[in-house]
Amino acid sequence: MKNLKVIAFTHKHVDLKDLGNLVICNEELDSRLINLKNSLDIPEIFYIGTCNRVEFVFYGAHELTDDFIAEFMDKMNFCVPSDRLQCYLGQVTRYSGLEALKHLFRMSCSLESLVVGEKEILAQVRRAYEQCKNAGFTGDFLRLMMDRLVKTAKEVYTYTNISRNPISVVSLAYRKLKESKQIENPRVIIVGSGETNRNLAKYFTKHSKASFVIFNRTVENATTLANDLNAEVYPLSELKNYKKGFDLLITCTGAATSIIDNNLYQSLLNGETDKKIVIDLAIPNDIAPEVLENNPIHYIEVSSLQAIAEKNIQERYNELSNAEKIIDENIKEFLPIIKQRRVEVAMRQVPNKIKEIRDMAMQEVFAQDINKLDPQAREVLEKVINYMEKKYIKVPMVMAKDILVKNTEFDNN
Repeated sequence: MKNLKVIAFTHKHVDLKDLGNLVICNEELDSRLINLKNSLDIPEIFYIGTCNRVEFVFYGAHELTDDFIAEFMDKMNFCVPSDRLQCYLGQVTRYSGLEALKHLFRMSCSLESLVVGEKEILAQVRRAYEQCKNAGFTGDFLRLMMDRLVKTAKEVYTYTNISRNPISVVSLAYRKLKESKQIENPRVIIVGSGETNRNLAKYFTKHSKASFVIFNRTVENATTLANDLNAEVYPLSELKNYKKGFDLLITCTGAATSIIDNNLYQSLLNGETDKKIVIDLAIPNDIAPEVLENNPIHYIEVSSLQAIAEKNIQERYNELSNAEKIIDENIKEFLPIIKQRRVEVAMRQVPNKIKEIRDMAMQEVFAQDINKLDPQAREVLEKVINYMEKKYIKVPMVMAKDILVKNTEFDNN
C-alpha cells in the first residue's frame, strides 16, 4: 500500500485560471505518460484533469521528494516557463499510502470538490482511469483500487443526503417550476441569453415540449440558445411589441434596474387574465415590484432560491461525517483484499514448481523403482501423488491468506 502515490494540484492551493496550464489534452496524453513511465520506471499510472484539479495517481516505489516531483513535472513537458513551474512546485499536494487512498476516496465522493455532493467528479475519475487503462498504463493494483473506489462513492451517494438536495439556483428554479401548475406545452418568453438562462434552458430541452421566443440585447449572442430551443429571436427593444401572449416568462439580464414594469407586462399579456409563472433570476430583479402587486403571478425569484440553496449546502456539510464513516469502512474492507492479492501474485509459481518436482521424481529420481511396480501399484502411486500435489498447492495458499487477513496490524508494505 505504501507504493500508492498522488501528486495533486487543486483549487485549494492553485488559482483556477492557472490550473489550465497543467491540463493535458487527450491527443497528447498517451505520449506524455509513456515518456513518464519509461523515464521514471513507474509501473502503473493514470491522470485526472478537471476544471478544478489536475492529479497524477500512480503505483511505484518512489519517494515524493521535491527533486522527484520536479523531475516528474519536467518529464511531463508542460508548456510552462521554468520560473512559473517553480511556483507550481510550491503549490503541489502530495499523498502516499493510506493517506493517498483516503484522498482518492474522498475526492471521488465529492468531499473535496468546490461543490460538495456534485456527482460529476466520480464520472470524471472513471473516464480518466478507463482512458489510461485502455492505453495500458494501469495494472492490477489500480484496477482493484478503482473497483473499491466506485463501490464506495455509490454507497455515499445512495446512503447519505450529500447530493440529494440541489444547491444551484438554476436547478432549484426548475424544481419550483415543476411543482407549480403549468400547462402541458407552455408558451415561454425568455429575456436574456446569458449563462443562467442557457443553463435553465437545458432542462427544457430534456423535459418539455414548450415553444420559445427569445429577446436579447444582441440577437447574434442568442443564436446558440435559439438553436438549442428551436426558438425565434428578437432584439430586446422589440419586447414591447410582442403580442402573442405567454404562459411562462423567464428573465435574467445584467440591467442595473428592473426592465419589465406594469405597462410592459400588460402589453405582454395581450389581454390574457389567467395566472402566469415568472422566473426572475436577475440581480437586481428584472420584474418591477408593481408587476407583482397588480397581477396574479406565481413568482420564482433568485433571493428566495439562494436561501434554499444555502440551507441545502449546510445539510450537505452535515452529511460529511456519515460519508466519512462509509469511506473508512470501505478502506478497512479493502486492505485485506490487497493482502490476499499480494499472496496470490507471490504464489503464482507454486503450482508450476510442485508439478516440476513431481515430474522430476516420477521421470528421473524414482523412474527405475516406479518401472518395477506392477500396473495396479503404479495406479495407486499415481493417485497418492496426485492427491498430495493438490494439497501441496492448496493448503499453503489458504494458510498464507488466513495469516495475512487475520493479522490486524497492516504493515503498509
